[in-house]
Amino acid sequence: MQKVLKLSIYIIAVFFLIFIITPTYSDFVTAKVARIVDGDTIAVYYQGRYEKVRLIGIDTPESRNNYKTRRDSRRSGIAIAEIIRQGRAATRFVKSVVNKGDFVKLEFDVRLRDRYKRLLAYVYLMDGRMLNEVIIRSGYASVMTYPPTVRYTDRFVRGYRYAREKRLGLFR
Repeated sequence: MQKVLKLSIYIIAVFFLIFIITPTYSDFVTAKVARIVDGDTIAVYYQGRYEKVRLIGIDTPESRNNYKTRRDSRRSGIAIAEIIRQGRAATRFVKSVVNKGDFVKLEFDVRLRDRYKRLLAYVYLMDGRMLNEVIIRSGYASVMTYPPTVRYTDRFVRGYRYAREKRLGLFR
């Protein structure tokens, strides 16, 4: 009898932990896409406000000539014009996947905002796919993580390797 009681308590505890740790659909918030800013940033209407959302865990080339573009050019040896071309290709790809007026689900991680006050989120399309992962797996982004916001790093690394091996997107 005591073994059955202990086993029952153990099973209940395991189920409780699974439901606490595993994100459920209700852990997501709905937002309406206002516009695609670039390959790794979108703007949404969320809780009645216009918010820019930086997609967690990915980085796409810059699509405009700015400080980061010039820094990336110096570090990589890739011409500024080529970086901008790749950035625009990444932005076009994102626009082919999600459009103004679409509804998306946002999943937040440990940090809610970056230093530019953008929301940090994993963005899910209404068909259940994670936009962050779709972009990286299609070859238009590289993995970029800033601890402690690293929940899906392993998925992103697998997606990045897949895109490189298959020569997809910017790896053509």
